[in-house]
Amino acid sequence: MNDTLPPLREIIRKHDLRAKKSFGQNFLLDLNLTGKIARVAGNLDDSVVYEVGPGPGGLTRALLANGASRVVAVEMDERCLPALEEITNAFDNRLEIISGNALDINEPEAMKLNAQVTARIASNLPYNVGTLLFIKWLTLETWKPWYSSLTLMFQKEVAERIVAKPNTKAYGRLSVLAQWRGNVRIAMHVPAAAFTPPPKVDSAIIHYEPTEPIDPDVKLSDLELVVEKAFGQRRKMLRASLKSLPVDALKLLAMADIKETARAETLSVADFVKLAKTYRQLL
Repeated sequence: MNDTLPPLREIIRKHDLRAKKSFGQNFLLDLNLTGKIARVAGNLDDSVVYEVGPGPGGLTRALLANGASRVVAVEMDERCLPALEEITNAFDNRLEIISGNALDINEPEAMKLNAQVTARIASNLPYNVGTLLFIKWLTLETWKPWYSSLTLMFQKEVAERIVAKPNTKAYGRLSVLAQWRGNVRIAMHVPAAAFTPPPKVDSAIIHYEPTEPIDPDVKLSDLELVVEKAFGQRRKMLRASLKSLPVDALKLLAMADIKETARAETLSVADFVKLAKTYRQLL
């Protein structure tokens, strides 16, 4: 870690950076912990890393110290910008700060990406937009995507939903979207006590790497629709939960060779892909 930077607690005191609920903020101040998270992201040498919600910059400092050629950080809280500027100065201007809402950012454009650049996303995501951003990155039409990996902090319950397998309570829409064209795992757990202020729940780091889709001919919009309908009424049999689709639900299930009495949580990711492909054939 760069010796010219003071401890994060001093930075927070200096800039009066009390975490705000309205920004979904919980700061990580342990630089050993942020270093571990940065290492989960992989070999950062020559990588450009995109970070959302850096706050006072604990993870930012770790990403730069672990070899990232550049970090592009999007921060909505203007109070944090002077603290982040100190990191920019300490790390030879390898940190670029964007003041704005990450939901509105065109990341490849903001990061000035080209074919020679390896891009990664690594963030202690603000709790209030974390799932929305993850879905945004999972549902890009162009695949493989512009990033090579996602290393993201979520509430433990959300992380468990992302990696969940069929026939479990946690298995659902997020599980299918994350797993149909990517490998994902929980890389480490982070207790609530590690944060300032401590949230009411523990957190976890997931690491996601995009892969080829299970079936490249499946349309993303079809998969999203079928999954949404199936899990929208997860306690019902599929013959009922898929009834609102603009095709005959019984015919759809029969053609996809899926029992009409099955429930959404019993289907594999490959089953949902097959349902989505069959749905397109029936339109």
